[in-house]
Parts: sequence; structure tokens; C-alpha cells
Amino acid sequence: MSVSVEPTPVAPRQNHSAPANTPEAQALRPHAEHAFAAELAALAAHDDRPRPARWKLSPWAVATYLLGGTLSDGTVITPKYVGPRRIVEVAVTTLASDRALLLLGVPGTAKTWVSEHLAAAVSGDSTLLVQGTAGTPEEAIRYGWDYARLLAHGPSRDALVPSPVMRAMAQGMTARVEELTRVPADVQDTLITILSEKTLPIPELGEEVQAVRGFNLIATANDRDRGVNDLSSALRRRFNTVVLPLPESPEAEVDIVARRVDQIGRSLDLPGVPDGAYEIRRVVTVFRELRDGVTTDGRTKLKSPSGTLSTAEAISVVTGGLALAAHFGDGVLRAGDVAAGILGAVVRDPAADRVVWQEYLETVVRERDGWKDFYRACREVSA
Repeated sequence: MSVSVEPTPVAPRQNHSAPANTPEAQALRPHAEHAFAAELAALAAHDDRPRPARWKLSPWAVATYLLGGTLSDGTVITPKYVGPRRIVEVAVTTLASDRALLLLGVPGTAKTWVSEHLAAAVSGDSTLLVQGTAGTPEEAIRYGWDYARLLAHGPSRDALVPSPVMRAMAQGMTARVEELTRVPADVQDTLITILSEKTLPIPELGEEVQAVRGFNLIATANDRDRGVNDLSSALRRRFNTVVLPLPESPEAEVDIVARRVDQIGRSLDLPGVPDGAYEIRRVVTVFRELRDGVTTDGRTKLKSPSGTLSTAEAISVVTGGLALAAHFGDGVLRAGDVAAGILGAVVRDPAADRVVWQEYLETVVRERDGWKDFYRACREVSA
């Protein structure tokens, strides 16, 4: 017997800009479907290609939303992901099939960002989310119970509390599971029946929820952090895995950092990114050289610290620097504003990483033309 999930319905988000006095407009970090509502609406208006069942846009339009482009009326769609086009095309095509999508990559490769924007473009709602942690229970993926009703009346549909995954199945939408490898292995395997049979049994009621057309699931995972639980081979087979790489070139990484910092900065009323473009490039250069273990010119080999020095961390360092410049400076991002953030990102192990950082400062930064101010600022915070 199948059951429709009605206790907590989820209405698809509408593709229009939120009025200025709504909670969405005042949110510190609006969901993708709100932050880019105008672009989604423009794409929908110009999208005359076939759309899979319950998709808000065609696969072509979803890829355009992520990669950016210009529509026939001149509307500019800003890039949400800077990387190989084929990666996005494979990810979108996977969601149009009956296979779930696993976005895999080292920390800071925009897995969560891509996951959110894919769900926003496909379903118009990116909020059907399960955040994976070491304490994620099985109920977060399957369903739970309203214990007051359960004790009073026993198992019933009214007492059932559907998970985001169950709601996505019932409504033909896209569910998201973040940091899947942090979830305990026995809880991970709860997804096997959902992904293979497209059904979720409810033994207590003798019923099941069957996924309707349009349902799919996006999971993200990395194998670099501590506390990782490997996916079982049975579960991994249910996913099509797409690996998100680190940015290929310094220019691409600078572009990513600048775009994200600009978006974050606008929500925090921070100075514009153009005034800090030079410092952004220096932060990215430092991160890439220490991450790769060699200077940009290839002449000097370097020791790498224990941290990942990801693009996401570079964004955090620059955003923090802009805040310092805005509140305790003249609003222009300078070396002294980012130095402390870089130190915190590089020196995770106080013993080993500090040696790596000091050696890099003395052998590379000190001798680099035009970097004297950067060297002095880093030496000052490292003392």
C-alpha cells in the first residue's frame, strides 16, 4: 500500500524576487532560488526545450544557469560554477536519469554550492536538505514520529514526521544530503532501498512511499577530512560520481574568490572587491603555492602545511580582510588586513605548520618583488 505524505507539504519556491520587507530579502544568506530569482525567471521565460517531469527548467537551461551565459534578449546569467563544462553537463544529465548524483572532491571545491544551485534550478527549492554529521540518525533520512501523537493514538499518518528525502520522493523534487561520508555507515545504507527501489517502506503502518517522477537525490562527500566513513560498495553503485576538481589556473581561482567575496560582501555591506583585487591575487598565489608544494614559476620546491588551503578558505580570508578594512581601516583591502587570516589558514598544526610558514616567508615572500608590505604584515602577525 502506498501513502502520500501530507502532514508537512512543501510548496515549490516561486521564481520572483522577494519583496524588500520579507524574511527572504532580509536573510543573511538567501537560498539560491531567492538570491538568483530574476535569473531563474528569465531562463524559464526563454526556455523552449523539453523539460523532464516536474523540472522547472530544461537540462540545457540548468547548465546555463550554473555556467553562465547571455540570453537572446541580452539578459546576463552569471556563472555559479567556474570549471569544466562537461562536469556540469554530466551532473545535470545524471539528475535527469534515475541515478542519484554524488559530488565528490576535496574540501573547498564548491560541492555544496553546486548542489544547492542544481536543486534550485531543477526543483525551484534547495531546502530539502539533510546535513550529514557523525550524529545524523536514521530518522533524518527516513522519517520520525511526533511522540505526543504516537503515545496518545499509536502509529498513524498524523503522527508521522517525514524527512526531507521522504518529502522529495512524494512531491517529485530534488533532495540533498551534505557530507554523506560523515554519516555513520549503517545510516548511510538507509539510502540503498530509496535509490534502488525508489520506495521507502513504513513497516509500522504497513505502507510505503513511492517516489514520483522528478525525484532524485544529490549527495556531497570528501575523503580528506577526519571522521570519514567510507561508502559501502552497494551504496556507491547507486550513485553516478562526479569529481569536482580544484581550479585549474590562478586566474580561474581568483575569479571564483572575487565573485563569492563580492556576493558575501554585498550582504554584509562591505567595500567592493575591485579595490582589493591585488590582495585577492596574492592570497590565491600563497594558497596555490603552498598547496602545490612549488612556487608559481616552478623554480622553488616548498613544504606543504597540513591544511587543505582550499578556495573556500581563500574566500573566508578575503572576506575577513574586507571586514577589517571596512571597520578598522579606510575601506581598501591591504596586506595587513589579510595577513592574520592567512596565518590562521596555514598554521593548523602549531609546531609543524609554523615551520613551513616561516620558511615560505623567508625564502619566497621576502625575495618577491612588490611583496615587501605583505612580508612585513605577515611577519608582524607571525611574531
